[in-house]
Amino acid sequence: MGRPTSTRRGKAAVIVLTAVCLAYAPIAFTELWPYARPGAPALGEWLLGRTVSPEFVADAVRDRRGPYERSLVPLIVHSVLGGLLMLLGPVQLLTAVRRRVRLHRALGVVFAVTVYASMAGAAVYLVRTPPEQAFSGAAFWIVLAVILVGTVGSITFGTLAAYKGFPDLHQRWLLLCYGFLMTAPLLRLQWGFLPTLYPGLSIQDVNRVAIMHLGALVSFGALLATRALDRRTSVPGLTGSWAPAPVMVLAHLAGAAGLAVLVPAFLGQGTAGRRLLLAYLVPYAVVYAVLAARAAGARRAGNGWAREEWRLHLAALLLAPAFSAVMVPVLERAMDLDRATALTSAAGIGCGMLAYTAVTVVSLRVLAGRELLRRRPPRTPPAAPDPVLVAAAADGKEGR
Repeated sequence: MGRPTSTRRGKAAVIVLTAVCLAYAPIAFTELWPYARPGAPALGEWLLGRTVSPEFVADAVRDRRGPYERSLVPLIVHSVLGGLLMLLGPVQLLTAVRRRVRLHRALGVVFAVTVYASMAGAAVYLVRTPPEQAFSGAAFWIVLAVILVGTVGSITFGTLAAYKGFPDLHQRWLLLCYGFLMTAPLLRLQWGFLPTLYPGLSIQDVNRVAIMHLGALVSFGALLATRALDRRTSVPGLTGSWAPAPVMVLAHLAGAAGLAVLVPAFLGQGTAGRRLLLAYLVPYAVVYAVLAARAAGARRAGNGWAREEWRLHLAALLLAPAFSAVMVPVLERAMDLDRATALTSAAGIGCGMLAYTAVTVVSLRVLAGRELLRRRPPRTPPAAPDPVLVAAAADGKEGR
């Protein structure tokens, strides 16, 4: 009963992902046309003007025009190639599932090159734009920079894993890479959704609310896809656990300590802080509940490998608030930010960075198991008995 239900859910998820990507691709292709030629049509602005309001769109354009015009060509490269990646992603997923190896490899090369080129355009924009002058301010700039590094790192490790012959690790890193890329269409969806939840909220504030949970959501989606595709119950060389009970207890304590710092800090920011805290805590609690339930379910089913991966990601999620709490004063001093901006930035990058760390730890876990097998001496079969000694023993018995 479990397998057909899981298969139906997987197909539904692929259909939804494909629909979102196909819908966002033309938006990405045309998003920057008005900045290059005022009055040019842009599908995203047209939709946003009808789902929210023309004033909301005008506010967005006005806020972005100055920074964008200084780096327009790199941003156009970034946006157009991002639209292409939206089309390539579902195709790559389907070719992998259907085991179209040659097509998957050929398109994989195109995908990797496109990611690097698109992220190079984004990097030029970030380098040329001071954080405080970026669209929606320094917090948004910091989150964009972390997403860029995470995307480039994921595609790099995924490519190396494929080259070295580790398809399971390749799959994990590429799914995480595409998760980071999905922050773009998910942010646009929130541009249309959050103003209905918070009427009158500016697009700058909408962005600040969105970055509170986008990193957690996209990395969580990548993990769900990874576990759906990985049916193994064990991994060669896997012994023990890197997330035993004492580690999980310490992770829970660290997470509680981190929340004890973040929650009062957000509450002290008034209405805006409470709004940001809600946007952080609700998705965090949902992801925590699912990870804990899946880990417990894998234990009951005797699936040691699934339990290990769920627990490693759960430990990383628990450590995210502690990491964010530590990063608040670091960002304040390193980038000369005010407390509210540093708090928003630290919370915005915490879950995504710790999820990236979790995939790294899972990869090391797999590699350590394989290295253990490689170094383990081969088992030698027991030596055959000497026929002379056997005959002598038989003669002795006959003599007695």
